[in-house]
Parts: sequence; C-alpha cells; structure tokens
Amino acid sequence: MARRWPVLRSVRVRLMVIALLPMLVLMPLMLGSTMLRWSGKIDDILISKVNGDLTIAEQYLARLMELSGERLDAVAGSVTLRDALDGAGRLDALLTERREALQLDFLYLTTGDTGPRGFVPDDWPVVRAALDGRAESAIDILSGVALDRLAPGLAAIAAIPLVQTVAAVPTDRAVETRGMIIHSAAPVTLPDGRRAALVGGRLLNRNLDFIDTINALVYREQSLPQGSRGTATLFLDDVRISTNVRLFEDVRALGTRVSAAVRGRVLDDGAVRLDSAFVVNDWYISAYQPIVDSFGARVGMLYVGFLERPFRQAKTLSVLSVVAVFLLIAVVSVPIFLRWAGRIFRPLEGMTQTIARVEAGDLQARNGDTGDRGEIAQVAGHLDHLLDAIQERDRQLRDWANSLEAKVEERTADLRAANQKLEQTTERLIMSEKLAAVGEITASVAHEINNPIAVIQGNLDVARSLLAEKADAVETEFRLIDDQVYRIGVIVSKLLQFARPDEYSGAANVISPGEVVRDCLVLTRHQIEANGIETQVDITSDQRVLMARTELQQVMVNLILNAVHAMPEGGTLHFRVRDVGDPPRIAIEVQDSGTGIPPETLRRIFDPFFTTKQAQGTGLGLSISQTLVSRAGGGIEVRSEPGQGSRFTIFLPVTDLR
Repeated sequence: MARRWPVLRSVRVRLMVIALLPMLVLMPLMLGSTMLRWSGKIDDILISKVNGDLTIAEQYLARLMELSGERLDAVAGSVTLRDALDGAGRLDALLTERREALQLDFLYLTTGDTGPRGFVPDDWPVVRAALDGRAESAIDILSGVALDRLAPGLAAIAAIPLVQTVAAVPTDRAVETRGMIIHSAAPVTLPDGRRAALVGGRLLNRNLDFIDTINALVYREQSLPQGSRGTATLFLDDVRISTNVRLFEDVRALGTRVSAAVRGRVLDDGAVRLDSAFVVNDWYISAYQPIVDSFGARVGMLYVGFLERPFRQAKTLSVLSVVAVFLLIAVVSVPIFLRWAGRIFRPLEGMTQTIARVEAGDLQARNGDTGDRGEIAQVAGHLDHLLDAIQERDRQLRDWANSLEAKVEERTADLRAANQKLEQTTERLIMSEKLAAVGEITASVAHEINNPIAVIQGNLDVARSLLAEKADAVETEFRLIDDQVYRIGVIVSKLLQFARPDEYSGAANVISPGEVVRDCLVLTRHQIEANGIETQVDITSDQRVLMARTELQQVMVNLILNAVHAMPEGGTLHFRVRDVGDPPRIAIEVQDSGTGIPPETLRRIFDPFFTTKQAQGTGLGLSISQTLVSRAGGGIEVRSEPGQGSRFTIFLPVTDLR
C-alpha cells in the first residue's frame, strides 16, 4: 500500500487524517446513521397512523352495516308493520315511507320464493338467514339487471365508466355495471304464521356522502400537517366506485383503478397493505383492506391514506438543516484542528528531511536548534547525536573496507588463475578418457561386427547359387539384405569416424529427403507393425540436400527406433517433410505420441554414451546423428513433454546441385 500511495507515508497527511477523522468522517457517519434511523422511525409512525385510520374507516363501515340491520329489524318487529300486514293496500305505502326514511335504495317483503320483478331473494345468504329467524347485514355485489329489478333506474346510477389507469391490470371492460350494496334482512312473522323476510339495501356506488363521512371521521381538521390531505375510497373489485380522490380540482377519480401490485396483495392474497403508494396522480401513505361479501368472497377494498409530500419535504428540510449546521461547525473547527496538528508535523517533517539528506549521502545534515523545548525537540537533539556517531562509524568502516578490498583482490586473482588451470586440466582429462573409451569400443565393434557380416554375405551368395533361377522370386529381399549388410559396414566406419573424424572424409550425395524417409519406413516396417504403431506421412517438399544417403538413413532409422521404444503400447508416428525458412531449408519432422522425455533428461540426450535404455543401448545413436547432420550443415531440434510425446526436427540446407 505504501508503494502504491506514497502520500500516505507523509507525517503531515497522517496527522491531518488523525485530526480531521472525527470531524469529517466519524461525525458524518454518526449523523447519517442517526438520521437514517430517525427517518425509519418517522416512516413507522406514518404507517402506524394510516393503520389506525384504516381501523376507524373499517369500524364505521361495520357500524353502518350493523345500524342498517338494527333499523330494518326494528321495522320488521314494529306494530305498524303488523297492522299493515293485516290491512290490504297499506303494506306498499308503509314500505315506501320506511325506505325513504331509512335512506334505502330498495325495501321489500318476501317469503323467499319470489321478489320484486323476478328477483330471486333466496339466492342471498342474508335473506336465507332472515328466513331462518336471524337478522343479518352484509356487503353484496349485484349485477345491473338485479339492481333494476330491485329498483328501476338503480343500474344507471350504479354504472361507472372506467378510466384508463397506468399500472392497472389490463381489462376489456369500458363500464363497471355492477353495484356494491349494504344488504340487510330481518325476520318477519306473517298473520298466517308463515315466516318472511324484510329485505333492504343501500347502494354504495357514487355514494359520496358515505365516503366523505369516512374521510371526515378519519381526517378531522388539524389531524394532518399543512399541505397534506386525507383521502378515502371504496373499491368494487379494483375500480373506485366512491372516492374523494381528485383527478382534477373538482373531478373525483371515479372509474380509475388500483395498480396490479395492490390488487394482487389485497384481493388475490387477502392481506392488508400498509405502504407508500401512487394513488391516481401523487404518492400517498396508504392502507388497503379487502372487503368480503356474504358468500365469503373478496369483492372489493376499503382504502384510506394521506398525502406523503409534506412529510417527505419535512424530512428533507430536516436533513438539509442538520447538514448546514454540520458544515458550519466544520468550517469553524477544522482550521483550529489543523493549527494544532501543524505544531506536531512541522518538526517531524524537519527530521524526515534531515534523514532523507543523510540517506542521499549528506552525512553533515543536522536538525539544529528547533526553538522548542518539547518532546519532539528532544527527539531531534538525540537524532543529531546519533547522526554524529553514525558519521564517525562510517569513516571507520570505509577505512576497514579499503584495506579489506585490497586483500580480497589479491586472493581473487590467485583463485582465478588456479581455477583456469584446473578447468584446462579437467578438459584434457575428459577428452583423453573419451578418446580412450571410443578407441576401445571402436576396435571391439569392428572386430565383432565385421566377422558376422562376412558370414552373412557369404551365406547370401551360397543361397543365390543354390536357388539358381528360383532366386529371382526373392531378389528384392536379397537386395535389401545386401543393402543392410552394406549399411552395417558403413555404421562401423562411422563409429570409427566419430572417434577419429580427421582420418575420414565420407562421400556426400545429392538426395531427396522424402525418398529416404519412405525407404526407412520400409526398413523399419517390421518393428513398427510389431508394436501396433500407426504411421502418417506428409511429404510436401521435393527439394534436395547434399548429404550421404546412408548417413541420413542412419539418422532416420535411429529416430524411428527411438520412437518405437517410446510407444510400447502402440500409438501414432507422424513424418512430415516440408520447406521452411529463408535461406531455404528442408525440415524433416518425426513426431510420436509416446511417453515423452523429462526435462532433466532432455538436456543430455545428445551427450555421447548417455542412454535411458540401460543394457539395450550404447548412448551413441543421437550423438552420432547430431554429428552427421551438423557436418551436412544442418541441425536437430527436439521438443517433448512427459506423457505428450516427442518431436524431433532435422533442418538441412537445400542444394542447387542435381
């Protein structure tokens, strides 16, 4: 870190960081975390408030349904109704008078089997409960046809055109024709002893008095800060059928729809949603609760909420005020902190500069009198005394170093001369041992090999004479045996040539490397096939080189046999002859898929007598091959990885001779 940011090594920077860290880092972090927690607490309080508002609205709706049932039950048990049931023509007038007095949209008496204009009352749980003797009141959803049967013209009042709303669930409907009613029924006993039900209902679609009453109860005057406003809404499914939310100044947002997210949370999941939400055209702290009908199905939602903007503005103003106060404190206090820090880092910087001058070679550099008597001034004085002692010790060391350097130089010259003599002696000894070994091997090989060669050649001649004309059938095999006997003799000659190269000068020929490669494949076919090795030949060059054919054969056969030994379990042997380089050369590649050569062995494979085949080899094959190729003006390269095989490449210069 110090290398990447050298400025952090400065005493001034470190002291400034120490001085300013509490004010510019720790305090902002503390203030930020405190304000974050404070903001979270405010949000929790707002959610708690809107939850309480929803509770009030829910209780008002429940009380309204309960009151509707109680009033209807009172009418059902009244003497007036009993008298009207005894007299003809008085019941209709009484029901009309009571409907208007109770502000109901419809009121009728039924025994369960028939209703007004074909309406079937027995389909509704509240009516069945009244017929069973229990007064009951609930929220129910009626179709437009049912509304008109109960009260002609009621469907037109309930119908609300839908307004296209962003983020709402897509729909093909253009008008909400259904109506949400407070459905109440009370039991009545007829004069003949039969049980009937007095059924009444109040339509909540466009019932602005109902929703404004809820809003007035929940958000009384001064219950919200200036600039905020409370809203309440009744939803049929996800459509606003009664609301004081405005689209414009005097236009209520009837027919607008709630977002898909709120619908899924409240109607689909049946959960109460308390959160910030975008309502029509602004953000509100909102609470939504599902409304359940008499069948137990979720058919709508009750909503209350208040405008979020004043609270957000208040929080923003508070944050800006805190930031302004903090900046004012920082502007006043930071210069004081820097002044105090300066009294510390200036003397320390002086000592740092003195040390830097000493490191640069100025041993006379000193701090001198700093004009202070504090602890740092005492440290500066001790540093000057230490520098005096170091200067004296440096002078002594330089004197000792000069005398020691002279002695080391004398000893080094003696060792260098002795080492040179030792190297020369060692080279001569190695060469002598090598030549002696080669001489012994050469004499033994010449004696041991030439005798069998003579026997083979003699018996071959005897076979030709005995076979007479039949010898023509195997003439090709006899010719190959002649060639190999001749090649053995040449190998013996080359072995002697390796030991005494100055006494031999083998003849060179102009040959085609591609032809030599094909001949060598014929010669080694038995070994290749016996080991289950597949060969691939890619010869793209017809250039010629200046080299003895038998010498190149000797090199190629040696590389092929080495590759066969490296693939005891079989594999692929790839030969490639191509033109490369400038000046032009021919590259002969022999690549196997064998065991590969370890790096420590790869460095020594061309050393004479080095072998990994133990008793199966002499260690001269690659050494002789390198000598033959080098004498032809070329070279041999090898690349190998253990387990990946090896590739030997022979480079020979192209000749213009034909």
